[in-house]
Amino acid sequence: MSQPDALAWCPDLPDRIARLRALYERRAADRVFAAFSLPSPALRAFAERYGSGFCDAPDPRERIAFWDEHLSVRRELHDDSVPAAYLSECDQGLYGGIVGGQIRYLADADTGWISSMVPPLLEDWSGFENLRIDTQGPAFQAYLRQLEVFREGARGRFGLSHFILIDSLNFVYELVGATRTYLALYDVPELVRRAIDLAFELNVLVQETFFGAGTLVAGGTCSNMVEWIPGRIVSESVDPFHMTGVDTFETWGREPVERILARFDGGVVHIHANGRHLLEAVSTIRGLKAVYLGDDRGFPPAFEILPEVRRRVGDLPLVVSCALEPFADALDRGRLTGGVLYKVSGAPDADRANRLMERVRTYRA
Repeated sequence: MSQPDALAWCPDLPDRIARLRALYERRAADRVFAAFSLPSPALRAFAERYGSGFCDAPDPRERIAFWDEHLSVRRELHDDSVPAAYLSECDQGLYGGIVGGQIRYLADADTGWISSMVPPLLEDWSGFENLRIDTQGPAFQAYLRQLEVFREGARGRFGLSHFILIDSLNFVYELVGATRTYLALYDVPELVRRAIDLAFELNVLVQETFFGAGTLVAGGTCSNMVEWIPGRIVSESVDPFHMTGVDTFETWGREPVERILARFDGGVVHIHANGRHLLEAVSTIRGLKAVYLGDDRGFPPAFEILPEVRRRVGDLPLVVSCALEPFADALDRGRLTGGVLYKVSGAPDADRANRLMERVRTYRA
């Protein structure tokens, strides 16, 4: 069961979906796409209430009310976005919590997220044999409740975004921490492989539950990464391999990613700036639909190196963040790279964004 094909906070939904479908089916290599952020009174109120830092587990009813107000400012916007709430409370800590970890919550004033994480579950690998996926425990039951509250609160107004997988070495991080994860690849590789298998089972459970709750919109997945994409698409992370060579990714990362992407209708991946050396390898992952290019201090913004990235990854759809004025300037000068969704920050209002979108729709790279 999907949500309705019309959303109150998303005017012209069919037109947007048609454009995004062309992008992610690789039929729009010469076109550009844009999703604009707008000033949000809900985000300002969140920042005043929470600031940034550790906090208690939030009430999902309060969280869905935040998302409703936050996304409602988009009802006059006509861009390539599909507004969706992100279950940030489940985005990392849920996975460790289901196998017994202690979930901790962290507010972020810039995004309005209350995200989660767990401290390493195991003192050493001897405790691995005692790990169990507990669907009756508090973590999974809280997930089910939040899904229900969010589904009902979003119905007819906005979508629910898929949220990140914590599989492969990301899950091993949650078990023993980052440093001991890398050491384990050499010291206890068989235990790492068993942990990766457990992570696969756990992530399939979490994601099947998400899609089973009727979260598709018009037959596709809403996404904080790529806005909307056809089918049941998961959001994968290869972050642990950003600090390794390509050979380590090929040995330990490719197979788990391809296995879970094959379990669904494919996936999207985000790559931070310190992981750009993986671009060629990641771009050949079977089932990969798009890559979001993140920015980090000390590296050139992805927006500024898009021609180089395009040469490295072929026609793979890309998503990048950029500020309004550099985007508008590149649009004026005909210097935008095609086959890219630009997430543009800094628009003062919907009118300014809508005027730019008129030109975005006719632009050809």
